[in-house]
Amino acid sequence: MMTYYILIGAIALISWAVSAKLKSKFRHYSKVQLRNGMSGAEIAQKMLEDHGIYDVKVISTPGMLTDHYNPKNKTVNLSEGVYSQRNAAAAAVAAHECGHAVQHAQAYEWLTMRSKLVPVVSVTSNMSTWVVFGGIALMAATGATGGIGFYIAVAGLIMMGLATLFSFITLPVEYDASNRALAWLKQKNMVSQQEYKGAEDALKWAARTYLVAALGALASLIYWAVQVLGARD
Repeated sequence: MMTYYILIGAIALISWAVSAKLKSKFRHYSKVQLRNGMSGAEIAQKMLEDHGIYDVKVISTPGMLTDHYNPKNKTVNLSEGVYSQRNAAAAAVAAHECGHAVQHAQAYEWLTMRSKLVPVVSVTSNMSTWVVFGGIALMAATGATGGIGFYIAVAGLIMMGLATLFSFITLPVEYDASNRALAWLKQKNMVSQQEYKGAEDALKWAARTYLVAALGALASLIYWAVQVLGARD
C-alpha cells in the first residue's frame, strides 16, 4: 500500500504543479488585451456563426476555469472571467469550448465515443478503487486467490479500465478542440501575432492537465492490476 500512496502522491503533486502553471498562464494572458475589443462571449458567438451553428447558446457560468460545452442542452458555458473579458486568455478558452460545439455538430468520432462512455464512467469511476480494494481484502481474509474476492477485484479493474479509457479518449477530443480554435482565430484574423501566441500557450497548458490525468489513471490501473493478478499467482 505504501507504494500506492507514493504513486498517488506523485501524481497529485504533478497535477497540482500543472494546474498551478495553467492558472498562472491564464492570469498572465488575461493582461494581453485584444486589439479587436471583443469579449469571450462575442468571440464564441462569432466562431459558432462562422461554422453555421445557430442552435447553441453561449452562457455565463460561475467560477474560474469552469468553462465547458454541454452537448445535452447545446450550451457553451463560459466562466465569468472568460465571458466578459476581452483578452487573449478569454479568446483562447471561448474558442476552445466552441471547438467542442463544432465537433458535436460535425459528429466528431472521438467526441461521440467519449459521450457514450459518460453515463457508465460517471457511475463507476468513484467506486472502482474501493471495489478492487474490497476484492483484495476478501481474498486475503478467506485465503482464496481464485474465489469471489478475485472476481470482485477484477470487476473493479474493469471499472477502473473504463475510466482510464475515458481519460485517453478525452485527449484527442481536447487537442482537436484546441486545434480548431487556434486555426479559426488565425484564419479569421481574430487576434494579432502576440495574442495568438498567448492563446496557443494557454491552450497548451490546459491540454497538459488532461494528459497528466490520463497518465495518472493508467498508472493507478497498472498498480492495482499487478496487485490483483500478483495475489492470485
